[in-house]
Amino acid sequence: MRWPRRRRASGRTGSSTAGSSSTCPGRWALDSSTDAAAAVRALGALLTRAEADAIAARLSAGESFTSALSTLGSSRRPDASALITSAGLRQSRNTLVTVLRAIAGARGVGTGVGTLWTMPGHLAQTSPLTTSLTRLIAGARASVVCSTYNFQQTSGLWTALHEAAVRPELVVRVYIDAKATAQPASPDAAAIARHLHPGVVLRTRTFQGNQVRNHAKFVCVDHRFLVVTSANFSWSAEYGNVELGITIDDADVADSVEREMRSAETAVYERVPGR
Repeated sequence: MRWPRRRRASGRTGSSTAGSSSTCPGRWALDSSTDAAAAVRALGALLTRAEADAIAARLSAGESFTSALSTLGSSRRPDASALITSAGLRQSRNTLVTVLRAIAGARGVGTGVGTLWTMPGHLAQTSPLTTSLTRLIAGARASVVCSTYNFQQTSGLWTALHEAAVRPELVVRVYIDAKATAQPASPDAAAIARHLHPGVVLRTRTFQGNQVRNHAKFVCVDHRFLVVTSANFSWSAEYGNVELGITIDDADVADSVEREMRSAETAVYERVPGR
C-alpha cells in the first residue's frame, strides 16, 4: 500500500499561481490560459469521494450552488467554487453533477490492503510500522477521524493530531475512552480536547446504566485510508509491544466506519469542550 505524502500547496494543480486570475483564488488558482479540462482535473484532485458525493446529492435535490458547496470546509469552498467556474460547470447543473459523480467514482476505487506492525527493536521486517501513522496523518488533505482506548502524550500521534487539528483545511474527530483518560498516568479528556482544539474530541458515556468502553482502535484519513489496529496511542504500542494493524485503501469501507461511529455518537459519546 502506498501511503500519501504531504503535498506542497504550490504543486497541487500542476499550474503556476503567478499571474493568477482573480476569479480563482487560493492554492488552486489557475492562470488565464488554463482550459476547462485542466480545471476539472484540479477539481478532481481537490475533492474527496465523500465531498464530491455530498455536493452532487445536494445539487440533484434542487439545492442552490452555494448551499451545495456548504458541505465543504470554509477554507476549501472558495477553491472548489473557482474551479467549477473555470471549468464552465456552474451554469450546467446536470453536467456538474455528472462530473462530481465521476470524481466520486474514481476516488472510490480501492487500491490495496496491507499490514502495520509493532515489534521490539527491529524485528518487524515485512511491512511498514505503526509509527508510520504519523506520516499518514501529516499527508491528510481533508479529514482525520480516529479512535483509541488509551491516549498518551508519549505517542507520536499526540503531536501529529495536534498539527492536523490546527490546519484550517482539515476536520479532525477523535473518539476516546472516558475511564482510560481518567487514570492518573494519562492526560484527561479535557487536556486532550484542549490539545486538539479546534478538532472535535468525544468520550464514551453511560448507555442503559453501564459505562461504555471505547475499544475501537483505528485511524481514517480523507474518507479513504483506513487503519484498524490493536495498538493504542502510546509509546509502548508504537515501539515496544507486538501489535498488528490492517491498512485499507478503500473509500467505501472508510466511509462505512465513519458513518457507523457518527450514528452512535448521540447514544454512547459526549463531546468534550476544547476550551
